[in-house]
Amino acid sequence: MKFLDQAKIYIKSGDGGRGCVAFRREKYIEFGGPNGGDGGKGGSVYFEAVENLNTLIDFRYQQHFKAPRGQHGMGSEMCGAKGEDVIIKVPVGTEILAEDGETILKDMVTPGERFLIAKGGDGGRGNMRFKTSTNQAPRYAEPGWPGEELWVWLKLKIIADVGLIGYPNAGKSTFLSAVTRARPKIADYPFTTLYPNLGVMWIDSREVVLADIPGLIEGAHEGTGLGDRFLKHVERCSAFLHIIDGLQDDVIGAYKTIRNELKLYKESLLEKPEVIALNKCDSLDEKEVSQKIKKLEKATGKKVFAISAFAHTGLEEVAREIVKYVKKKEQPHQEEVTHIEAPSKPWSPLD
Repeated sequence: MKFLDQAKIYIKSGDGGRGCVAFRREKYIEFGGPNGGDGGKGGSVYFEAVENLNTLIDFRYQQHFKAPRGQHGMGSEMCGAKGEDVIIKVPVGTEILAEDGETILKDMVTPGERFLIAKGGDGGRGNMRFKTSTNQAPRYAEPGWPGEELWVWLKLKIIADVGLIGYPNAGKSTFLSAVTRARPKIADYPFTTLYPNLGVMWIDSREVVLADIPGLIEGAHEGTGLGDRFLKHVERCSAFLHIIDGLQDDVIGAYKTIRNELKLYKESLLEKPEVIALNKCDSLDEKEVSQKIKKLEKATGKKVFAISAFAHTGLEEVAREIVKYVKKKEQPHQEEVTHIEAPSKPWSPLD
């Protein structure tokens, strides 16, 4: 399935049905009077957040959503039927924005929640509603009220516990494939990852969702490389795992570049907890690893973990450090978690 995290759609709720002008005419009933029924209410349009979706690709093939109008009123005091509501299903984590692309109308973060985006128009009143002592035969009925129509933007922000950040080819996708059952594309050229990938890691009976986003480079906020459009997918994360390529000469420069791009995108991202891992240490000797770790720890003021995602070394230690910053979630009963692809025991790099 192709990944799509942004879409613009048109929404129109149903118009209300017209009221009816009718009179009761029956044999032996001298004063029948007006009996035109009311029009039915138009259908409304709702958004619903569902868990089994992870992309907005469906909205590439359907951009217009229109609810049916209400049925017109009829004689014999019969009211028109209500138009059927339209429910648009979106992935959990979808933001609904106004046409300007900035005003947030709703953030769909809870599975199963519904949001009324366009209310159906009310039906018009039939002429039986206008009967009075001075106007016993009204020949007037209301037209139905029009529904609402608008264009909205849908922007998906993946909900994950930990976001993997770093330069292209730093080893983020290899790390994800090593600690989860996710199988992202891995190759020896830059920008192998073209869209975010999710994976579920199990460590010490804890479930942690990891999000791997395409790598950042200097100038990403200006559109260089793949730009910073995918950074929105780590805005909801509790913490970052910053993976640095140990084969680079200037590891400090690489670290500062990524941090600067986070700042230029949204300064609040710098406040999130960060775990730093120096990757590809299996290709370096112990002296080089030690020197680069010391430089990084001095420049960042944080502990730096030496790992090799390819050789599965140091992964358990860094995984246990990550989990400290993730809120403990209530785990359902074992028989209820069949939708999660996870090993029967906590993950271990020795498996």
